[in-house]
Amino acid sequence: MEIVIDGYKIAYKESGAGDNVIVILQGWGTNMAAYDSVAACVNAKYRVIQLDFPGFGDSDEPRDPWAVEDYARFMVKFMDALHIEKASLIGHSYGGRVIIRLAARPSLPFEISNIVLIDSAGILPKKTWKQKLKIKTYKVMKKITALKPIYAICPELIDDWKSRQGSADYRNASPMMRQCLVKAVNEDLTPLLKDIRQDTLLIWGDRDTATPLSDGRLMEQLIPGAGLAVINGAGHFSFLDQPAVFRRIMESYFKMG
Repeated sequence: MEIVIDGYKIAYKESGAGDNVIVILQGWGTNMAAYDSVAACVNAKYRVIQLDFPGFGDSDEPRDPWAVEDYARFMVKFMDALHIEKASLIGHSYGGRVIIRLAARPSLPFEISNIVLIDSAGILPKKTWKQKLKIKTYKVMKKITALKPIYAICPELIDDWKSRQGSADYRNASPMMRQCLVKAVNEDLTPLLKDIRQDTLLIWGDRDTATPLSDGRLMEQLIPGAGLAVINGAGHFSFLDQPAVFRRIMESYFKMG
């Protein structure tokens, strides 16, 4: 299905037909189909909505570089467009960032029943001295290689060097989405966690290297009343790495029995 919001074509789909609504917010660089198994855990009892954020999957890209707050504002408009007045929110990775932004607001035009954050992003990691040196070196090299006389000497080598910089998410993103990603990864949402009032379940893979388990434990400490379920042997996509364990957790939390 498709809906137009502020001139953007947004892809979304629904499953289930319950009275209560669950909306799944995706991780960076994914499409909504990646969360079909998450929806399948709960759509026997709930109406489940999946969507592609602007710039993700089959939805239009933002016309300007969006920060996490821009995606939060978009979600408010998306919920209004679908006439959703109350919903549970499930967010994986980047989707967790957006949920934190929404849940920490003093007021919303819709009610968040409860929250599930799966391997959520949002905590800015402390950089090691090696990482700081790498960033400093990159900035110096970027200035040098931008000089036309230098680039003219060895364009192939410089282009190859540029293509290998940044994370896989950064390299695979379009120029516009790279700017959105940079805004996201440099924002620390830790101060907002104490303002989350909704019942919150955290699900984390103990082998997650993108958003390590230490992030989940910190969120458990800072979000009032939050609970943490750790899935052994799972990485950043814990719901795909250990689907049976993940399903049991979800069925228990959402009282599917």
